[in-house]
Amino acid sequence: MTGKREHGRGLRVIATFKLLKALALIAVGVGALRLLHKDVAAIAEHWINTFQVDPHNHFIDLLLTKLANVDDRRLKELSIGTFVYAGIFLAEGLGLALQKRWAEYFTIVTTASLLPIEIYEVARRVSIGRGLALLINLAVVAYLIFELRRFPKQR
Repeated sequence: MTGKREHGRGLRVIATFKLLKALALIAVGVGALRLLHKDVAAIAEHWINTFQVDPHNHFIDLLLTKLANVDDRRLKELSIGTFVYAGIFLAEGLGLALQKRWAEYFTIVTTASLLPIEIYEVARRVSIGRGLALLINLAVVAYLIFELRRFPKQR
């Protein structure tokens, strides 16, 4: 009985994580759509001034330069991409929350398929965020594989 409860708790943690990622991506996608037909760099500059960030900072200057080149086509592409990823995370999260076996397999495949890219990014430029993301995704894949073996499908 305790094994089943532990299995459910781990799945709920991963499901919550996936659902939060989905909500964040939906917010980004909606935000990108709300920026259509607007001067994105001017809006960013407004927020930089509002939060009293040094506008002469190298990173802020680089950000404003990149945002000046963002057009409606690029915003639409960004929103479509974020909605696609949000849909994947929603499917994973809801399936795991409902303790569906297909969701465990689906999450392993989708998460593991991105590991080579994450490893490349960490090797290219090490950062705490990239390293943490890689470790979390490795842990999710390892946990789900372990759980699938621990709880073989009942016939």
